Amino acid sequence: MKVPFHLSLPCLDIDRTKDFYVDKLGADSGRIAQNWLDINLYGNQITFTQSGKFNFSFQNYSFEGKILPSFHFGIIVDNDVWEKLYQKVIAQQIELFEEITFLKGKKGEHASFFVKDPNDYMVEFKTFAIKEDVFKTN
Repeated sequence: MKVPFHLSLPCLDIDRTKDFYVDKLGADSGRIAQNWLDINLYGNQITFTQSGKFNFSFQNYSFEGKILPSFHFGIIVDNDVWEKLYQKVIAQQIELFEEITFLKGKKGEHASFFVKDPNDYMVEFKTFAIKEDVFKTN
């Protein structure tokens, strides 16, 4: 059963957040009010609430020799969607923080890239070599 998730996050600026997710990444906008915005990110709801300055202190971690942000969220898409989105990010000149294939040749092999949104959130986009391996352990 596929069930979409909901995530609510503080944001600095509703308009800049909407521009990034809708105009740059191609997500759909849902309901919007003066101090909050719903984004439909591939069938999942992210609510951004304008809160002013905020601070998340977090440590990074190492995975296969790469330093990755501990605090991030993302979406898993099919390879063709991932490739189109990757090309869109390049064309929009959105700064990429990482683009790499993890677990190459192993269970769970996937390509990922990270971008930073206007609120300084790291957003990861993943595609698995074998879709069914998303939750496989061995």
